Formats: sequence, C-alpha cells, structure tokens
Amino acid sequence: MKLSTAGESHGKCLVGIIEGLPSNLDIDIDEINYYLALRQSGYGRGGRQKIERDKVEILSGVRNLKTLASPLAFVIKNADYENWRGVMAPEGCDVSSKTLTKVRPGHADLTGMKKYAQSDARNILERASARETASRVVAGSIARQYLRALGVKISGYVKSVCGIEDNGNYTFFQIEKAKDSPLFMLDKEAESKAVKKIDSLKEAGDTAGGVIEIRINGLKSGFGSCMQYYSKLDAVLCGALMSVQAIKGVEVGLGFGCAYKEGSAVHDGIYPENGKYVRKTNNAGGIEGGMSNGEEIVLRAAMKPIPTLMKGLETIDYATGLPCTAAAERSDVCAVCAAEIVLESVAAFALADVVSKRLGGDNMQEVIKRYAGLED
Repeated sequence: MKLSTAGESHGKCLVGIIEGLPSNLDIDIDEINYYLALRQSGYGRGGRQKIERDKVEILSGVRNLKTLASPLAFVIKNADYENWRGVMAPEGCDVSSKTLTKVRPGHADLTGMKKYAQSDARNILERASARETASRVVAGSIARQYLRALGVKISGYVKSVCGIEDNGNYTFFQIEKAKDSPLFMLDKEAESKAVKKIDSLKEAGDTAGGVIEIRINGLKSGFGSCMQYYSKLDAVLCGALMSVQAIKGVEVGLGFGCAYKEGSAVHDGIYPENGKYVRKTNNAGGIEGGMSNGEEIVLRAAMKPIPTLMKGLETIDYATGLPCTAAAERSDVCAVCAAEIVLESVAAFALADVVSKRLGGDNMQEVIKRYAGLED
C-alpha cells in the first residue's frame, strides 16, 4: 500500500491518495471522522481546533461503502482557508501581509528556507505543519479497518506529559478506554497533575511534550523479515512513527531499558503450551529478528515540546540577520493526544502495507482466507 499526501496548513484542503487496497473492504466513514475528531481533541489544544471540524470526503476508489481496488482519493477541506485566502490563494494573493522571517527554533523554518531558496518561512511551514497529519489519520483509519477484518487491533495511551508519568501496567482492553480521558491517560492522579502542569505552562507561554505507547494486538507471527534490513518489522514501524512531526525517539518493548539489564533479565523465555510456543514475558515488544512473534507489539514514542512558544525563543530575523524573538504563530500548549491518534494511524498504515505484501490478494475475501490459514 502507498499513501501520497498534498496540501498546506492554511491552503484550500488536504488531499490523499491510497494505492494498493484490495476490493470489497467495508469502509466506515463515520469511524474515519471519529478519529479525525479525536486528533483535534485533548487538553492543551489551541484555537485552530475551534475553527476546523475535520471531515473526510472520499472522491474515488469506493462505491457503496466498499473499496473497488482502484486508487482511493480523499480530501479534507480547511475551513480556515477563507480567513487566509488573501495570502494563500494559488491563483494569486498578497504574500507580504503574512511573511514570516523571524524563524522559530525547532521548526523547519530556517533549514527549509535555505534548502528551497525561499525568503519567506511561510512557504516552508505551511507544508511542514502538523496539520498534514490529518491526511495520515484518514489513511490510518482505513488501514485500521483492513487490519480489523483480520482480527488485528491497534490502540494506545499517553504514558507521560512533561515528566509526569503513568507507570501502570495495563491490558489491551484497559488502554482502549484511554480516549475517554482529557489527556488519554489511565492513571487519574497522574492525569490531574499533568492538567495542572499544562495550565501553568500556558500561563508562562511555554509548551509540553510527552511519551505515547502504541499497542498492536492479534497479529500472527512472521510479519516482517530477517532477510533484508529494510524489511524488518521494527524498522518499518519505527520509521513510520519517526516520520510524525515532533517525534524524537522510538522504542520497541523494553527498548532503551535493555541497555541497563543483563541478558537473563531481558530475553523472553519460550515454553511449550497445548501444542504451541508461548512467552511469559514480552520484553521484546512482540518483535524478534525483525519479525512479529505473535505477542502483542509494544511501541513507544517521545514527543518533544511544541517549538512554537507564545513567549518566543531567541533567534534571528532571516531578512536582516539580526537577533530577535521568534514569531509566535497560533499554537497548542500540549498536543500529546493528537500525536497519540496520529501514531496509531501511521502504525496501522505501515503494518497494513507489511501485511498486504505477505498476503497479497486482490479482494478482501482472498486476504481474510490467507490470513486465517497462517500459523499463529
């Protein structure tokens, strides 16, 4: 499967094209819109979320709520475009009124301006914006429906916000309830502290990041490969998570914790049980040798604090070369909930691609039959 996206943050719309879907996959548009709404939720979000009410419009590749196996094209209209038409219209506009040269540390502004020979950071930031992830939520929601038809589910929750941690051990069923909480956290005491932290950061003009855990349940063994480095499942999934704006670190299972323990405390023993092989621990996070081993896949990602601070950071004005305070574009204080939904989505799409490469199949009936025939 392949996803191509286009669109600017304050442009007319976001566009996506998905190639490689089999025919006869049932498409639930309400579910796609549900995840788009979740992406805009969470404590600490900014004013943009009050303007946009993202809804997907499928343009091709689906008829009567079933895929046709042709490219699936979709669009998400930017409601805010009407407020920006005068400075963003492709047909001609006044670019001078929203020119940004006071480049923001932590953003693509300065490097992008130099790379693409631009004098206005807006020509970079409009595409580099996390607004682009709405398209990936649509694609990931469709991939989620593909995987669920095989019995594979994806969920996640927020483990920490700005150092305030939820150290609980939760089942997959428990983390599916995280979306009912303001910060997608399961430990209510930790969440209450995190909410207060966000309030204090907002007052100070500062921002917060956090750690997000993604789980994949029900995937059989053997997806991915040990034969080529680029086919390793952990490489594929971690690459997908790292492609999300603001993600600066990813780990699988015990992850970085492996470096602090001896081998006997890290590797998961294998035992016979009712004619099958089982592991009593899952430090490997469901992946061994670049392949799924049948256990639950556990991924974690570290999101840096949002680099647009209302109080501004020290920087330079690209137009003059002089020191200044960075421009303060409208921004969130904390967007870990949005990142959690986006990470679920990109993991779903990356995994669906891996699964489809192994199973093949031109229609869902073939795909489901082939998956059912695999050994657990």
